[in-house]
Amino acid sequence: MTHDSAPDLCVLHAVRVGGMASDEAVARRTGIDLDTASELLRDFEAYGWVTHVEFGATSGWTLTERGRDEESRRLGEELDQAGAREAVERAHKKFEMLNGRLVRACTDWQLRPTGGDRLAANDHSDAQWDARVLAELTAIGAELTPLIGGLAGVLARFGGHADRFDAALRRARAGEGQWVAGVGVASCHAVWMELHEDLLSTLGIARGGSSGNG
Repeated sequence: MTHDSAPDLCVLHAVRVGGMASDEAVARRTGIDLDTASELLRDFEAYGWVTHVEFGATSGWTLTERGRDEESRRLGEELDQAGAREAVERAHKKFEMLNGRLVRACTDWQLRPTGGDRLAANDHSDAQWDARVLAELTAIGAELTPLIGGLAGVLARFGGHADRFDAALRRARAGEGQWVAGVGVASCHAVWMELHEDLLSTLGIARGGSSGNG
């Protein structure tokens, strides 16, 4: 039976997974109405869990160290209460098997080695090269869908990742190349990185580290 995360945890987790997120982005990711999401974010600011930052024209909420500790504690409790640890660990192992393929595909989208320069930028003049990359991303997406389905079967908040990946891939296949690995859009690469952070934070694993409970 799938577990629905509490709204306050969903909002806190959306900030963590996004790295920096606006009120609107948090509302979209969680499916919580904007007024409620905004109210929770301002409560969290009062608790010292989030802070609002600006970088040039970009602004949003980020977790403080205190907020990260609080969110990690709650994620660990939820994981055990839902009896989902084994399923998430299993999905994480499958994800790691796909991760190298995704990284290679995104690299191939950005670079196309030539005889004189192995780091030459891909100018996308080779239609066969780009088609091969898109075919690989499509194959990865096909494997991602059941992986996310298994996760969503125990923790409902995982459910949107596959849909976001598919949406980005559709736009890339329609000729909008920035949706493969572009910055500032929910590209295939951006969605993948968010899923990776979702898995790691849920399991209490630091990037490059070993598992633990927060």
